[in-house]
Amino acid sequence: MKMKIFAALFGVAVLAVGCVDTVGGHKTTGVPFIKDTIEARYERPVNDVFEAAKEVIKFNGTLVSEHTLFGVTNTVGNVAKVVEGKINQRNVWVRMEQIDPKVTAVAVQTRTPAGGADIDLAASVDKQIALKLVR
Repeated sequence: MKMKIFAALFGVAVLAVGCVDTVGGHKTTGVPFIKDTIEARYERPVNDVFEAAKEVIKFNGTLVSEHTLFGVTNTVGNVAKVVEGKINQRNVWVRMEQIDPKVTAVAVQTRTPAGGADIDLAASVDKQIALKLVR
């Protein structure tokens, strides 16, 4: 009897965790329908925000990769830059898109190893990027 209950709970847990899209353009395991992304806009060129995001990730953890997404549909340039890293055993993705020549949109997404969200870490990374841009 205990084994059937355990098997049923395990089945429900497996169904609850699925694949979610990252702001970096990939998929990862995670619990869907959870807020895991903080979005902001800065009056700075995309390259300044890109460098600030790399510095923040390196300061707090490990920079895993940086790449450019082509074919993104926006009004300026069709390019988005992405920084991926690990902070406190959490996966962090930061995506930057140039909205117009002076404004850059930033999305910071975080996920735990079990697939949950860490919205506090995402907010902290976003705030640190903003503080780097002030200097």
